[in-house]
Amino acid sequence: MKLEALEVLKNRRAIRAYKPDQIADEALNAVLEAGTYAPTGAGTQGVQIVAVQSPENVAAVDALNAKVLNNPAAHPYYGAPTILLVFETQACVTHELDGAAVCTNMLNAAYAVGLGSCWIHRCKQMFELPEGKALLKQWGLPETLTGVASIALGYAACEQPVAKPRKADYIVRV
Repeated sequence: MKLEALEVLKNRRAIRAYKPDQIADEALNAVLEAGTYAPTGAGTQGVQIVAVQSPENVAAVDALNAKVLNNPAAHPYYGAPTILLVFETQACVTHELDGAAVCTNMLNAAYAVGLGSCWIHRCKQMFELPEGKALLKQWGLPETLTGVASIALGYAACEQPVAKPRKADYIVRV
């Protein structure tokens, strides 16, 4: 096993404070590419990844998630300059599982290239709303996409959190 990969898996943690600086294209491309190499049911690659970086679109997605939270003052993406949205397409055989695998790959890749990230929920509900459908249309994407999850992505503006000890009965061998 490549020890570097294991270290990434063991040390990546959710970051909930971001610098306003936009991330470098090289780092973003590495994260996105990692998402495309996630396993998908029957090899369908039935997931669509959308990288949101313009301040206007980031603000719109942030506000949409806050609306689903029923808290318009909230900032669910913690000020991250980039938001990655993961959608399932009609070609998706195993729906949420494929999207989860894509997200996991991207979260780990983000840590590996020096970025902070945080998995954010409510993507499905966001893009069921008329405002979410309007964003998809504005971006030239089909309104039939179903949100799976999203990721706040950027340079951390906080210390790297430390992993909690793993519970004793996490693994059972039989």
